[in-house]
Amino acid sequence: MTRAVDPAPPRCAALSLERHDPRDGTAAPVRRWLLIEQPGPWGRDALLSSRLDGEVAVALQRRCAAAGVRPMLIRRPGRAQPATDQRWAIVDSRPGHEGSWWGVVQGAEDLLDVSLSGSSGEFSSAPAYLVCTHARHDACCAIRGRPVAAALAAARPEQVWECSHVGGDRFAANVVVLPHGLYYGTVTTDEVPRLLATHDGGRLALDLLRGRSALAMPVQAADRYLRTALGEDRIDAVRTLSADRTEDDQWTVRFAHPGGTATVTVRAGLSTPLPRLTCAATGSQRVPVYDEVCVTLM
Repeated sequence: MTRAVDPAPPRCAALSLERHDPRDGTAAPVRRWLLIEQPGPWGRDALLSSRLDGEVAVALQRRCAAAGVRPMLIRRPGRAQPATDQRWAIVDSRPGHEGSWWGVVQGAEDLLDVSLSGSSGEFSSAPAYLVCTHARHDACCAIRGRPVAAALAAARPEQVWECSHVGGDRFAANVVVLPHGLYYGTVTTDEVPRLLATHDGGRLALDLLRGRSALAMPVQAADRYLRTALGEDRIDAVRTLSADRTEDDQWTVRFAHPGGTATVTVRAGLSTPLPRLTCAATGSQRVPVYDEVCVTLM
């Protein structure tokens, strides 16, 4: 007698799409990054469980934590053989300071000599497209991320990298566009040409945008609501002037935009319990959500 096998539960990205989980204000807060080229497999904690020398990885983790820099592993899409040299980049995503500084080391220990200020790298303003394909962290990242990475790389081979965990697995495929720190979620291969064309024009794909990493999450949501009200998708057209938590659950954010200034109030709260926020989740969890209260143009 053959025993019936229980069907596998739906994966987190599919459930998120069915629920229409809101993306506004879900970009992980990151102002500065250290990108490290590391081909080959990555474990769940990519920096500490890859082919990168273990002592170097621990030292890098400590340096980055002390400097407020997020370390990320990157690799070219596909199954390319490891290069002799390792590329690295320091990326600044702070509004008004955006830039990337790239360099090369010949051995992992040389990464410890890389200045986290970027002073030892070559400046570039060109966008880099990072696609999370971190399978050991969440299967959805690989299943949905790898085809998107391949499609992007077919068009822009020098600007595209697979990357380690960026957060928000349920929004796979996740794409981060540096140096601006723009997080996009639920990207598909069909949307790749539009995403590239949009950024070539200095604009945002607002319908896919999760937020800008250098902004606090409530400010990301407020920025999105203002842009929707204005019909404004130019990356640099909206600038944050101030952000204040006016009550326990409300934020008031002032912006400058081409027509003047604006104030946006958002209410921060928690979602209802959501099952399977990641493919590894065993229970339901609440997540932060941000509701638009009002947008006032001045």
